[in-house]
Amino acid sequence: MQNTRHQLHERNPLALMPWSLRAWPPLLWQANERSAAEFRHLGTRVMSGNAVGARVAGQTIWAGTVSGVEAGMAWDWVEIAHGIVAMADPMSVSTNLRIIGDEGEVLTAVEAARFLNGLVHALPWQDEVERALQTFH
Repeated sequence: MQNTRHQLHERNPLALMPWSLRAWPPLLWQANERSAAEFRHLGTRVMSGNAVGARVAGQTIWAGTVSGVEAGMAWDWVEIAHGIVAMADPMSVSTNLRIIGDEGEVLTAVEAARFLNGLVHALPWQDEVERALQTFH
């Protein structure tokens, strides 16, 4: 398995692992809030399976500041054709964001997925993954 990491942030390398977002302080964010954070790319991992025909896949992690608190998001991606990448599971964005609904309730993971996918869709994450893939291929 080959690993490539493109790091654009001064955090400890372990802090860049997607599972580490669970240790970040939780951040409440109103779902209909118009002031979006400007997320920046922290790192992308590229992994390749050893099996013949195995797809190249990896993880990417992004962070931004919302109301003075750092918010992070990470997700798995897969290369579905040469140069074409997609989220491996749009229902599985790791984050410290807790999305608040119109009635003031914290949305469940399923309810928050639509909002989180909107944030992901607005990021140039595929460009960053492509950049990482160029050094991998």
